[in-house]
Amino acid sequence: MPAPLPPGRQVLVTEFADSPPEAIERFVTLVAQPAPDPASLAADEVIVAIRAASVGWVDLLMTSGQYQHMAEPPYCPGIEYAGVVERVGTGVDPARCREGDRVIVDFMQVGPRTGGAYRRASGFASYAVVPAQALHPIPARLDFDQAACLLGAYETAHHCLVTRAQLRAGETVLVTGAAGATGLAAVQVAKRLGATVIGTGRSDAKLAVVRALGADHVVNSRGGEGEPEVRRFRDEVKALTGGRGVDVVYDTVGGEVSLECLRCVDFGARFVIVGWTSTPDVARGRGQRGAPRANQLPTNLIQMKGLSVLGAPAVISVGRDPSLRPPRLAQVLDWAERGEIVPHVSHTFPLERFRDAMRARWDGEVIGGCVLRP
Repeated sequence: MPAPLPPGRQVLVTEFADSPPEAIERFVTLVAQPAPDPASLAADEVIVAIRAASVGWVDLLMTSGQYQHMAEPPYCPGIEYAGVVERVGTGVDPARCREGDRVIVDFMQVGPRTGGAYRRASGFASYAVVPAQALHPIPARLDFDQAACLLGAYETAHHCLVTRAQLRAGETVLVTGAAGATGLAAVQVAKRLGATVIGTGRSDAKLAVVRALGADHVVNSRGGEGEPEVRRFRDEVKALTGGRGVDVVYDTVGGEVSLECLRCVDFGARFVIVGWTSTPDVARGRGQRGAPRANQLPTNLIQMKGLSVLGAPAVISVGRDPSLRPPRLAQVLDWAERGEIVPHVSHTFPLERFRDAMRARWDGEVIGGCVLRP
């Protein structure tokens, strides 16, 4: 008879805060996690020993109830994670998974972003009990840290660039927040599709990494002393495109950056809204909903440049049309298996340093992925 599993630990969000920084300081804590009992597994369930959990922007917004999906405190955060299969239920097909397999847990089937029976099976913990069908083998070229940062970022980039923008080889795409998780994913996906990539950001050091990871050009958007916070960079982008402007904008930042990007486009360009990290407090804190600080775009520029402005919620879109997911998931996993996309992870922390990890993400220290290692 197998030896019992040792006890673990998990992070809990005890209540919503007014903002993620307040939640990190006051309402997030580390507690003991009893080891799952293999005898209690349903036939199709497995126990995953978590090796790496991504610390993402959505994880932070959820702590204040400012994300579109609200978990129910107390809950364990950690939407995306990877680990090792420790135990399997009696009905699990060995072709699906075996004990010892390295696996990614599917964030669209389990975890705090979902509303089903496995919504509490989260990544900031030692263990998760999940259905076997929610597991994917880790591509052979990836380690646990990279695997934990794969699906959310790269499926988002694929949905935004392929499904929504219909990016074509030979076109030019402007990626804002290019050092972020979805920004770096977009750089790699766009290059894989044969596009020219211009990445923007606020740090020369980060942009050097973006350039090293595939961007053709990088542009610092930070204003200097005495200048607006977001400087005018349209002339640089126009010069890089022979005066024409870009075909696609992949905008993760919002706010003033969006307004400047609208002046960097060719006539008839596609402007894809991915996120708004510059204005995370669009909704009220403590889960009060509403959008009193919503971003706004000038309709005159949209009209005169003949733009297509495209909302691109990768998860919500699958909820409306489940047929969107299988081909993009298969493509992302195949690219990763071939080594054609590789998540970049700049920060790793042990579980007890969860606050440091969350602060690093919130404060913009991270390039690509940030990971907790339970």
